[in-house]
Amino acid sequence: MFNRMRHHGKGPHCCPPQAMPTQFDPPQFMPPEQYVRTNYIHTVVPHVQPTHITNVNKHIFDHQYYFPCTESVVNECCENHTLCEMPPNPCHMPQHHCHMSHHHGHMPYHHNHMGY
Repeated sequence: MFNRMRHHGKGPHCCPPQAMPTQFDPPQFMPPEQYVRTNYIHTVVPHVQPTHITNVNKHIFDHQYYFPCTESVVNECCENHTLCEMPPNPCHMPQHHCHMSHHHGHMPYHHNHMGY
């Protein structure tokens, strides 16, 4: 509704308002509101860690020494012939004789035995 003013004297009178065309002011820009949108992107990064195994075969030589020993026995027998008197014929004089016999066996050391 409109407001009518009545004046008792001289002065303006108010008329009913008229509808005027709409006017537009230039737009007023406010500072933008900030939003964060996070996008997840799946990326596969292959990591290759090569492995090398060197097999070392060590040959261990165990030198074992054995000292087999053989033994032999020599039995010597010496004879003495003593003439207590001269024989009637000097061409028949007995001679000195030595006999040796050998025996072989396996023993840990060498041993000579003189058998008198």
